[in-house]
Amino acid sequence: MMDHAFSEEILRKLDELDAAALRAPEKLPDRKRIISILKKTFVVLLPDFYPYRSLTRTDALSALGKELVTEIQNALCRAAGTSDSLPDSGAEASAAKEAQEKTLQFLSALPEVKRLLLTDIQAIYDGDPAAKSMAEVLLCYPGFYAIAIYRIAHVLYALSVPLIPRIMTEYAHEKTGIDINPGAVIGEYFCIDHGTGIVIGETAVLGSHVKLYQGVTIGAKSFEKDERGMPVKGGKRHPDIGDHVIIYAGATILGGRTHIGDRAVIGGNVWVTHSVEGGAHVTYSADNERLIETPEYVI
Repeated sequence: MMDHAFSEEILRKLDELDAAALRAPEKLPDRKRIISILKKTFVVLLPDFYPYRSLTRTDALSALGKELVTEIQNALCRAAGTSDSLPDSGAEASAAKEAQEKTLQFLSALPEVKRLLLTDIQAIYDGDPAAKSMAEVLLCYPGFYAIAIYRIAHVLYALSVPLIPRIMTEYAHEKTGIDINPGAVIGEYFCIDHGTGIVIGETAVLGSHVKLYQGVTIGAKSFEKDERGMPVKGGKRHPDIGDHVIIYAGATILGGRTHIGDRAVIGGNVWVTHSVEGGAHVTYSADNERLIETPEYVI
């Protein structure tokens, strides 16, 4: 088939392209370890429902702390551009200390994460007549699984840990089809029903008792450009959703200035780029192809 010279030529060209655009840092994140960290966190939070390699809760907590320190330290070093070949440098020592502090802060936040997850389980159970028990929500609902990973990742995001939170939520995306950026702020009693295709952007803020159905996008409307025409990173890009809001399947809500008021209902397949007052019901009329927004309309 291929002779040695042919193979070497292909690899040489690939290496040239890597050097030009895709050369990785000296130490890439260990994705398998980060997934292992997630699974150990589930054992600590919900040991009866998410066993992992016969670990006890105590063993899982101990292993979680050790692995997380290592991965956070590596992430901080990558972000700072510190060489892994200088383990005794001042920068390495600083990263090691910061990793210890952030790990302790993360572990200290786990009781609050558990509290929030219990509210989410309740919201999903109450919101879906098909759910026969809390255990069914824990074991069978992809919406709960994605929310749980988001809540874990959000703690690390809030601690300014680079990259690791995004790897976690993309793992949830891979497993469930639900894409929640770890930077989003989501209140308690969050319910995702069915879930596939949901997207929630980084700067979105969702209140308490929000319910989303499949295919909902809470996204950016447009991006500010720099002098080179490239999107400017950061800034408020995604909507704010009030308390007790229901958003039905396929709805798209866009824009950093868009606010959906408390107890509003957004109907299926609508496209919303403006703020909606509290209590309003928004739906799409196929007869005259326009949005209807009225407190009296019931979906």
